Amino acid sequence: MYHKKNKGFTLIELLVVIAIIGILSSVVLASLNSAREKSRDARRISDIKQLQLALELYYDSNANYPTSTSSLVPSYIAANPTDPQSSSAYAYAALGSGTTCSSYHLGAVLENTTHTALDSDIDAAAGTICTNGGTDFNGNAASCTGTSAASPDPCYDAKP
Repeated sequence: MYHKKNKGFTLIELLVVIAIIGILSSVVLASLNSAREKSRDARRISDIKQLQLALELYYDSNANYPTSTSSLVPSYIAANPTDPQSSSAYAYAALGSGTTCSSYHLGAVLENTTHTALDSDIDAAAGTICTNGGTDFNGNAASCTGTSAASPDPCYDAKP
């Protein structure tokens, strides 16, 4: 009597392999999302530092700060940086009295509210804006807008 050997995989074996692949892919995607979040936050912090440098160059030339960051382009910075996820402009307020803008307040909302940079940012309260200087914000505000603090603090802010 001749017995035929079954070659190949059973349905159960295939389902187990598919389940394992699904679990592995979900772990990989979760770690990729975390890496992307960290990358965007690093970009935001870098953008704020570039804006600070451009603002200081502007101040050296004009003895005051501009009322908007668009005044920095193209002489002091090639392009006005925007948030890497939403493409919106970073929070900016020119501070001072009257038409003299003697200071500024920059802000970017970080995705990771436990980022170490949030421990060393300014967390400044809203100040007095100069003429056409925009709207200032609390450095602890939820989205770098408004005057009330939030917890946790996702707003990375900087001043001169």
